[in-house]
Amino acid sequence: MSCTICGLPALDLAKLGSKLRAGARLMIGQGDYDAYVAHRGADHPDEPLMTREAFFLERQASRFGEGGRRAMRCC
Repeated sequence: MSCTICGLPALDLAKLGSKLRAGARLMIGQGDYDAYVAHRGADHPDEPLMTREAFFLERQASRFGEGGRRAMRCC
């Protein structure tokens, strides 16, 4: 659908909000579990999936450098 005045495509606020939320999560080191599941299903279908909780904890550990990993930091 497009605007009747300018002819530009209508803005899908739900889609925009979803993209902004996903971008913000990536910036703070919290990945998207649904994207993870889709990726694993497409590229690694015979390997096990982490639970949502395990995924969150793994992302959190990665962000804060637990287990000897280098932390993702800006400073």
